[in-house]
Amino acid sequence: MDILSEIRRSSLLAAWFVVLTFPIMVIRVNTITNTIEWRWERLILISVGSFVGSLVWNYFQRRKRAQAGPRPQTADLPADLPADLPADLPATDSGSASLTPPVDQRTWVDKGLERLGMSRATFRRPLIAAPLIAAALGVAIAYPLVTSLYQTNIMVSALIYVMLALGLNIVIGLGGMLHLGYAAFYAVGAYTYALLNHYFDVGFWVALPIGAAVSMLFGILLAIPVLRLRGDYLAIVTLGFAEIVRIVLTNWSSLTLGPSGVKSINRPTLFGASFTLSQSINLTYYIALALVIITIFVVYRLENSRIGRQLVAMGEDDIAARAMGVDTVRAKLTAFAMGAVWAGLAGVLFASRTTFVNPESFRVWESVLILSMVVLGGMGSIPGVILGALLLILLPEYLRPLSQYRLLVFGALLVIMMVFKPAGLIPKRRRLYRLEPEEIPLPDAGGEP
Repeated sequence: MDILSEIRRSSLLAAWFVVLTFPIMVIRVNTITNTIEWRWERLILISVGSFVGSLVWNYFQRRKRAQAGPRPQTADLPADLPADLPADLPATDSGSASLTPPVDQRTWVDKGLERLGMSRATFRRPLIAAPLIAAALGVAIAYPLVTSLYQTNIMVSALIYVMLALGLNIVIGLGGMLHLGYAAFYAVGAYTYALLNHYFDVGFWVALPIGAAVSMLFGILLAIPVLRLRGDYLAIVTLGFAEIVRIVLTNWSSLTLGPSGVKSINRPTLFGASFTLSQSINLTYYIALALVIITIFVVYRLENSRIGRQLVAMGEDDIAARAMGVDTVRAKLTAFAMGAVWAGLAGVLFASRTTFVNPESFRVWESVLILSMVVLGGMGSIPGVILGALLLILLPEYLRPLSQYRLLVFGALLVIMMVFKPAGLIPKRRRLYRLEPEEIPLPDAGGEP
């Protein structure tokens, strides 16, 4: 694109942006003195900022298109295929051949590792993986000992959302089912512990498996009527389920104490010992860390198990999976049940951390936030989901010095990431299969074929 046309385009965009933001950013009405303040310096900042931002944005967009190269087109098959058609055509996950050129699936992580002379397989070697895992565990264990109580409390919240994101990843990342009611299971787990502790003085360790079991039951009850739904219809039903749970918690005052919520929930204890506030928060951190490690292990094993492969096949094409003999009913029930289990565990941990729960903590925006973690990190990718959860929880906290502009900066960063990394920060690599030519032994001369 010509430089002059690019400058003209950015100038028009800057002028239009100034017109849109003029009443808000420039004009300020002082209701006490009944005067109008004209903040012309903001007009200059907006025009220059939008002009430069447009130039930078268009530059990176052109660079992205140049790196992607021409879009591969599927060749039209002639009516009479030649007999010597090559057999090493690229194939999809199901093994079927196509004439589309192979797509480069290397992510920014793979390209960065290649520059260092490594690959993802390098970190799977026991001599390299074991020290890295041990170092990561050592840093995680020592974290509350070297940081402040405030930082530890933030990290506990981040670990809870890591559990939630990994649980939702089972439903969306593996099963391909758009679930917008995940906060309902989160609320069920939290209220299970809150009500048991309030009415029967049940402790944290007893309520932890009970909360997971009750959430799993709700997950199965939700999965039964939505077995035949997919896509937007499934999203609408799950969204309605989340709102039903929140409204019931709000209006059933005789049981849930209504909008005022449940207070004075006991924090976790260990062998009946009493802890100070800082010691209780540290104990909650280590419990959350242990649950996250268990979650990662279970989700990883599930992904590489038989039911995990069925979920992946169902997520790719539900009809084709049923045609190949996959029991999609059992797979959907398993996905909803296991996803709800981790939401219930996270809910119990959340109630013990805050010592207070009310229905407003489980609005639909909680489900949207957890879904954003999965999409931003990379659906189906365990490291990507963990990274997405940590970023969406920790980044707003560390942007607090920007005061009222922190959410604006945070939203802009999310938009930039989703434009330039639509598959997520660490997308899951699909397994590709290639058809190799089969060698057929030729018969000996004069022998029988």
